Amino acid sequence: MGDDTRMLGRIKDKLIQSKQKWAEEGRLLTGRAGRPDGQRLPPGQRQVKDWPVLDIGLRPQISRDDWRLTVDGAVETPLNWTWDDFMQQPIVEDVSDIHCVTAWSRFDNRWRGVAGRHLLTLVRPLAGAKHIIFHAYDGYTTNLRLEMFDDDDTLLAFEHDGQPIPAEHGGPVRVVVPKYYFWKSAKWVRRIEFSPVDRPGFWEVRGYHNDGEPWDEQRYG
Repeated sequence: MGDDTRMLGRIKDKLIQSKQKWAEEGRLLTGRAGRPDGQRLPPGQRQVKDWPVLDIGLRPQISRDDWRLTVDGAVETPLNWTWDDFMQQPIVEDVSDIHCVTAWSRFDNRWRGVAGRHLLTLVRPLAGAKHIIFHAYDGYTTNLRLEMFDDDDTLLAFEHDGQPIPAEHGGPVRVVVPKYYFWKSAKWVRRIEFSPVDRPGFWEVRGYHNDGEPWDEQRYG
């Protein structure tokens, strides 16, 4: 193991321990749950103009030629897409806000990608499918209830503000589920698994909330 690898491991472990401690201490919670009329910033959030880079210390470099997406589990029609397969799907545009659990929000993000509801029509989840687990190329996982994904602003996005999503933000394809804290919008998605049972993901098992709704301050659970 080289020095760079050991250093990366220490940085990753320190970051994870720090954020896990946030959950244990209830850091950033304000106790002001609810959405006042006309308010756009959820409780405890601040608006930013840039797009901060946050990850668990690994940034896989996946070319479009090498990227694959598997959709399987409790579905009638599993899928295995290449980039060309992905780009043959109907492409939609959506504008939404990002709310990160680390207390920043970025307004009016313009996304292009494949709608989550289009994916649902293709794979046809079985009656017992109640949950989705996203698997990323860096080993990260996160979970959603199926109804959280079945929304008109959920995307598998490949562009942000008119540009391909860069690797540091989860390109070539990332999940976008804007109604929830952004750790639920998995970067570098490689597999979408439908399941009859819930399986909390990387941050959820480390003290983060199982749903992550910003207006209810569901940072930790």
